Amino acid sequence: MIDKQKVEEALSEIRPALQADGGNVEFVDVNDDGVVLVKLQGACSSCPSAGMTLKMGIERKIIEMVPEVKSVEAIM
Repeated sequence: MIDKQKVEEALSEIRPALQADGGNVEFVDVNDDGVVLVKLQGACSSCPSAGMTLKMGIERKIIEMVPEVKSVEAIM
């Protein structure tokens, strides 16, 4: 079972960088396959680099802090 609090802590560390660019990320849930679901908000929801931010920034930080996580996916 993935600790949702640890996922939130990881997101808290990356949020300031997203907010500096007018965006944000909301934790939605973790599914049974170890996939964290998030919702990109503000500028992040329509940014052409959102996919890169999701994988190279958000996903990397979450997996670094919560190794049980397999991946991170954005939902609408």
